[in-house]
Amino acid sequence: MSQHAENPAPEHRIKANERAKLGDSLPWEAVRASLKLNADGLIPAIAQQHDTHEVLMMAWMNLESLDETLATGRVCYWSRSRGKLWRKGESSGQVQHLKELRLDCDGDTLLLLVDQTGPACHTGRRNCFYNALRGDRVEVVAEPLIDPEQLYK
Repeated sequence: MSQHAENPAPEHRIKANERAKLGDSLPWEAVRASLKLNADGLIPAIAQQHDTHEVLMMAWMNLESLDETLATGRVCYWSRSRGKLWRKGESSGQVQHLKELRLDCDGDTLLLLVDQTGPACHTGRRNCFYNALRGDRVEVVAEPLIDPEQLYK
């Protein structure tokens, strides 16, 4: 695998790949250091089922949760409501195993290709995107797979 731009300017690390050739690469530590985190130190992470490409959910990660996810292969997020790390499935058993991590062109959003066990949504539905705008109404378009009361006993 060829490499390029070993030490690009910090604000341009991921952007160095915009004109890169297929197979070119950047060092992970340099890209990690240049991720665009918000004022709370968080970056949006979209979870997508790796084989069906179904978009499951969006959550937030910080560098600690990202590092843990990469080290263990089990997806860990940052829970803004709890103010702590949230290991997906720690209370429900509906875990996500990371298959691949992708970054958008600006380094400000992560795409997690995962293998999801059961429903991803706290409502018991397969994904969190079950509300669809239909004209002037928002319609529920998916049934729960599991009663939410059973998920969080």
